[in-house]
Amino acid sequence: QVQLVESGGDLVQPGGSLRLSCTFSGPGYEFACIGWFRQAPGKQREAISCITSKMGRQYYSDSMKGRFTISGDRTANTVWLNLDSLKPEDPATYCCASGPFILYGSNWINPRNYDYWGQGTQVTVSS
Repeated sequence: QVQLVESGGDLVQPGGSLRLSCTFSGPGYEFACIGWFRQAPGKQREAISCITSKMGRQYYSDSMKGRFTISGDRTANTVWLNLDSLKPEDPATYCCASGPFILYGSNWINPRNYDYWGQGTQVTVSS
């Protein structure tokens, strides 16, 4: 069974930073990428970034470039998302997800391509 578990969410002040972790497991599981998404109450889910299964390529949505950085360690089955210069509009539940779809173009942005999701970790930004 494929499992993804996020951690690292916290309350930070505007301008602060966080490092979110996503640990994934599943025997013999091959996936296209591990993606990070976020969803705030009353808003649509937003794609942030994804990293390919061998951790060799990273993709970012245009709106998330610059402040968020994805990285990973395949041997540790862990992907991180660094959040820098956090703003009042960043609070949300941040989730990681994976799926065995064929990665091409910007299809990683579509949450429907992901079969497995973690439970999410909460990020709050407040002074």
